[in-house]
Amino acid sequence: MCLLLVACQPAATPSPTAAPKTEAKPAETKPAASPATAASPAVAASPATAASPAAAASPAASPSPAASPAAGAAPAASKPAAASAPPDPGPCVAANATKPRESGKARLVIGTGGTGGVFFPYGGGLARIITAKMPNTEMTAEVTGGSVDNFKLIHAEEADVGMSTADSAYDAFMGTGAYKDTGKIAGCAIANLYVSFVHVVALDGVGINSVEDMKGKRISVGSAGSSTEGAADRILEAAGLNPRTDITRDSLSVAESVAAMKDRKIDAFFWIGGLPTAAVTDLVTTPNMKVKFIKADQYIPKLVEKYGPQYDAFTLPRATYAGLDADVPGIGIGNILFVNANMNEGLVGDLLKTIFDNLGEVQQIHPEAKSLTLETAASRTSIPFHPGAIKFYQEKGVWKP
Repeated sequence: MCLLLVACQPAATPSPTAAPKTEAKPAETKPAASPATAASPAVAASPATAASPAAAASPAASPSPAASPAAGAAPAASKPAAASAPPDPGPCVAANATKPRESGKARLVIGTGGTGGVFFPYGGGLARIITAKMPNTEMTAEVTGGSVDNFKLIHAEEADVGMSTADSAYDAFMGTGAYKDTGKIAGCAIANLYVSFVHVVALDGVGINSVEDMKGKRISVGSAGSSTEGAADRILEAAGLNPRTDITRDSLSVAESVAAMKDRKIDAFFWIGGLPTAAVTDLVTTPNMKVKFIKADQYIPKLVEKYGPQYDAFTLPRATYAGLDADVPGIGIGNILFVNANMNEGLVGDLLKTIFDNLGEVQQIHPEAKSLTLETAASRTSIPFHPGAIKFYQEKGVWKP
């Protein structure tokens, strides 16, 4: 889908060290220094058209976990996967949500992801709509490494809004995993977006029919420090492999993984992404390229036992990608939109009002955006909601305490 100017750029080159720089109007962007995991240069998204409630943790009662789409069904119809929320709101309370709003025109940055994934076009589309529809506001979409980069940018106040997988958000909130160097990050959810599928893709003919078969093979586990890398390591461990010593390890983005697989430089790769992911679509439609999607749902019990219910059963429908002979049972992980706990309550409310007042346009951004509704946005996730978001959803009658 080419609603974004930037979304139609060529896929990233196979260099594992930098994401491609893409530029579009407006040229004036808010500078964002790279976090520890080196976010890529910012890309501006141009306009397409011209009393607080008591702080509360994420809702305890939520819609049932995402049901896997039926064969041939549109994958965008999924609901956010259930997740384990922290027991209290932590920093996500009204007393912290007092950062003054900018006088005059507000310039905001949203951290997205790499050009081959879904965060990039989805976040860029939100930036376009907010710039066009929210008074005195310009939002710029920044290409980043994904969830971990986005939380670190929010932590450093070099971005205002970010996108993240639910498992990485939980790690950030708790200061574990990829966030040990930063400690706990005061990020708060403002909306559930959609469920990502954990792609496990192997080159045909290299003898990989399960994750266990990856022993001794060359595997891309995702960009260093990314949520994909974290999930890949956990899945490898669940399959009985040491992710550091049992594979030859490459740390590539999805676009770089696809380029490397086309060149037969890797045997398999992991990628957490919405359906369809542009880079994977490109791979499976490449002439003389044959790959297989590896079943992974059998590892869910071990993942849930050790890391909690951020991981849920989710089936890749055969109609999603060319060449699939059957649905692929796998793992789903929810995705959220989040902000710093100090963001002004009114600003959070205005952002959400703009998104849901223009929901039809938002749902045209990407197939995964079609699943966004007020009810799913307010459903339980792995970190507490910002009080401004709680107030907004209460006023809409969809908040479930």
